[in-house]
Amino acid sequence: MANVDLARVGKNLLKSSDSEESVELQSLWQHQPVVLFFLRRFGCQVCRWTASEISKLEPDLRAGGVALVGVGPEEFGLKEFKEKGFFKGSIYVDEQKKSYKDLGFKRYTALSVVPAALGKKVRDAAAKASAEGIQGNFSGDLLQSGGMLIVAKGGEKVLLHFIQDSPGDHIALEDISKALGISATVTEGQRPVCNDDVCTR
Repeated sequence: MANVDLARVGKNLLKSSDSEESVELQSLWQHQPVVLFFLRRFGCQVCRWTASEISKLEPDLRAGGVALVGVGPEEFGLKEFKEKGFFKGSIYVDEQKKSYKDLGFKRYTALSVVPAALGKKVRDAAAKASAEGIQGNFSGDLLQSGGMLIVAKGGEKVLLHFIQDSPGDHIALEDISKALGISATVTEGQRPVCNDDVCTR
């Protein structure tokens, strides 16, 4: 886990998707622990599936006094993402992508994104998403990667810092619960087993 300078990252501005007000990132962990899920894109099929998986924890997080927040790097696709209800927490947009940069979430190049997007992890997660009726699109910034940051109340410490290596990477629900020291009552969706193009649930 790379070192995170919470004081620096916390100063970055995010725009609320509800009120459209800009808030400092650190205001989200001022009064409670927070799970911050940084999406690659709102239209990304794998991001939508991951958002729906993480949302299974929302009742347990709420019961434990933990905020669940999604952050996207642009507004593109936000309206559809919200309307389809993929995510059960608050949603913000980091239009400057400053938090993404400060947290070490890499940007692909036009050349490196293609093999990354065609990798097995992405195919597996996309197959699972399709099996659950979750579709995506290729609109918006295709080059940004994401991850997760879990911060203790008051910014006391970083409980988890996860950086995607592949666009198909995501953190297990059990790891989120463990980082927070709460017990979860949900099971995550099993990824399909893929053998070339044959996938089984």
